[in-house]
Amino acid sequence: MKPSDIINNVDPIRNKYGDLGTIISGGLQYVYVIAGIILLMVIVFGGIQIMTAAGDQKKVAGGYAMITNGVIGFVLIFVAYFVAQLVQIIFGIKFL
Repeated sequence: MKPSDIINNVDPIRNKYGDLGTIISGGLQYVYVIAGIILLMVIVFGGIQIMTAAGDQKKVAGGYAMITNGVIGFVLIFVAYFVAQLVQIIFGIKFL
């Protein structure tokens, strides 16, 4: 940052990252990757819990619940994204 930037009121953060919508849009791609990794881990751990239940119905039910909750959470993330896209189209507000 140069001294002339201070005088001319140049914001280096805004110049580098843009507005809030740009920051959120850039971060969403990472959110989806992280959500996919978490989904994979939840499904694997739920499957391991089912396989190691040894006939215990509570552990089997817990494993199925873990898998179900992981899939539901993953679907909710994508539904939220599509609702945000729909709001952008309807109202013409660019935030993603």
